[in-house]
Amino acid sequence: MMYIRYPLSLRQVEDLLFERGIDICHETVRFWWNRFGPIFAAEIRKRRVLRRSYSQWRWHLDEVFVRINGEMQYLWRAVDYEGEVLEVFATKRRDRKAALSFIKRTMKRYGRPGTIVTDRLRSYAAAMKVIGIVERQECGRCLNNRAENSHQPFRRREGAMAKFRDIKTLQKFASIHASIHNHFNLDRHLNRRDIFKQNRSAALAEWRQLAA
Repeated sequence: MMYIRYPLSLRQVEDLLFERGIDICHETVRFWWNRFGPIFAAEIRKRRVLRRSYSQWRWHLDEVFVRINGEMQYLWRAVDYEGEVLEVFATKRRDRKAALSFIKRTMKRYGRPGTIVTDRLRSYAAAMKVIGIVERQECGRCLNNRAENSHQPFRRREGAMAKFRDIKTLQKFASIHASIHNHFNLDRHLNRRDIFKQNRSAALAEWRQLAA
């Protein structure tokens, strides 16, 4: 949780655990998130999908550049109108085929939304035309700020990791990071202090139950 949730390096997590009396190697932390991260992320997604219905919500789609070994890769992201990260998808290109795979992957899990907000990338319109939902697309200045802001936690995390090794690692880590970020994203700015503390305690208790 410390490594995925906070912008910390493996060795920083090792030092923090050592202060708490846990003497491990930083490579153990790497093994932990590789081994248990996908399990926890899948369980978090399963529980959140059962609690909430996304089929009639507005989606925001956006893509961000990620450099791996000197080559440009693309990380697609879908969020709902409340900022909940629905799906992340890493590809080598930013064409119609990649956009179509990304949209189909998201719709397979959450159904069809009422509205899809995107930037002016032509790949979105071409992909939606294939699916038959091009009339649901919305483009405009500042309309997609929700998706743009959702990239910020990942960007901070990416800086602490000193880049990724390959696109498979990017996809794996981004998916785990999105699920854990959703779990602990409690809208601190919208709730009173006492309500926020209750929600934070509930989220931490649920996490401990998952990790037990």
